[in-house]
Amino acid sequence: MRRERSADAIVIGAGIAGLMAALKLAPMQVLVVCKTRLGSGAATDWAQGGIAAAVGRDDSPQLHAIDTALAGAGISDREIVDILTNDAPARIEDLLALGAAFDRDDAGELALGREAAHQRRRIVKAGGDATGHEILTALIAAVHASPHIEVLEDVTADDLIVDDGTLRGVVAHVNGSDEAIVLRGRAIVIATGGIGRLYRYTTNPVEATGDGIAMAARAGTLLADMEFVQFHPTALAIGRDPMPLVTEAVRGEGATLINDLGERFMLGIHPDAELGPRDVVARAIFEQLQRGRVVGLDARAAIGAAFATEFPTVFNFCMSAGIDPRVQRIPVAPAAHYHMGGVAVDEWGRTSLPGLWACGEASATGVHGANRLASNSLLEALVYGARVATDIAATLPAPSTHTTVPRPRLAPHAGDDAQAISDLRNVMYANVGLVRNEVGLREALSRIDELNALFPAPGSELRNLLVVGRLIARAALARKESRGSHYRTDYPLTDEALAKRSFTRLADAV
Repeated sequence: MRRERSADAIVIGAGIAGLMAALKLAPMQVLVVCKTRLGSGAATDWAQGGIAAAVGRDDSPQLHAIDTALAGAGISDREIVDILTNDAPARIEDLLALGAAFDRDDAGELALGREAAHQRRRIVKAGGDATGHEILTALIAAVHASPHIEVLEDVTADDLIVDDGTLRGVVAHVNGSDEAIVLRGRAIVIATGGIGRLYRYTTNPVEATGDGIAMAARAGTLLADMEFVQFHPTALAIGRDPMPLVTEAVRGEGATLINDLGERFMLGIHPDAELGPRDVVARAIFEQLQRGRVVGLDARAAIGAAFATEFPTVFNFCMSAGIDPRVQRIPVAPAAHYHMGGVAVDEWGRTSLPGLWACGEASATGVHGANRLASNSLLEALVYGARVATDIAATLPAPSTHTTVPRPRLAPHAGDDAQAISDLRNVMYANVGLVRNEVGLREALSRIDELNALFPAPGSELRNLLVVGRLIARAALARKESRGSHYRTDYPLTDEALAKRSFTRLADAV
């Protein structure tokens, strides 16, 4: 069974980036493709820390840009960094206008938090540690009130339709059925989020399977910075999958990392100790765990009795596991959290394929470089969701002539692939994770080849994870140095000759 739908623009993904783009595209008719029910499955809803924006009296976009570029380890695109930090205050105003209830201080001003590698308090937050949920709630309410937007729920996009180099639409399917949908739009936006499900330990929802990156890759679109995967240092280690996040703001308020020997080990590793760059802190914890140590985040002295009100989301996660962070250390471990790489885009979110834009975590703008600065992810999604919409409005392609669409590829039920996905996640965390080397990377690529052979017609999630896993492993093998989130034991030093972004296509990784 097959049906067709059309609109001015098709937005694939219903997190912060996709919904912001859809709202800003008014009055164009927009179809939003949502893999689950609207409001579930988006990493936005899980974001705790907040949005970085220079809105404090002692701050400026220039200072924010300096911190962003430093975290990027020498390869952030400075023009894009300036765009991001200059646009940030206006995007906060957008959310306030939509009704987002951000935390306020006693004077009624925005209560700004501080996180690692920020030289100022500039983290706008809501509910202490429920920022993403508040933003998504405000965006969804606005979408429901916008007659120009229609949301297709429980629909998974499978492939872009490209005919003789021209983008014609998207093939999708209704989850759990054989019903295919051909979506035609003069503009298509990929806003599908990240790739966290590729790793055994992740803070991302199960829906984060790299769908948009894989679709764009199969269509021949240029990709960038695929080797750079950020691991959050402090995921709650209580045996859950995905792992609940312990926001960096807890460390920003003074919590310390202590091993089971009572050692505050970060003091000897980085001048900023627990507030060092994420890659440094994550690898330090990983090294402790590899030695057989247990690592805890100690907030007793710094936050203590105020924990329940300051960080209610983290508090509830801890208490549900029998851990009281007011009087006990919080067990933590690093987990895949954010992908700096993705579909290569320019300053307006345009990809190398005419008619295709990308924004949010699925894109690679160049702003994050080798290691994203904390709380710049929600910001980038907002900024580029808006910029994509502005560019589409100014350059909307002419209506395409009708073409015959190939028979859609219908994905088998994902349950058939469960063991393969588990195997892939294990090998990616072990060999393409926080610490890498040539032997491990080649082992991972070999296992990906085996899985491709064993599953010639995989379900959509395994199919996409195998594509993205290969791209990340190949890019990591090619970068023979250590930089930011990419660390190789066989090339432990940073090579200034390699202080540049990486670009590839799927054909290069096969």
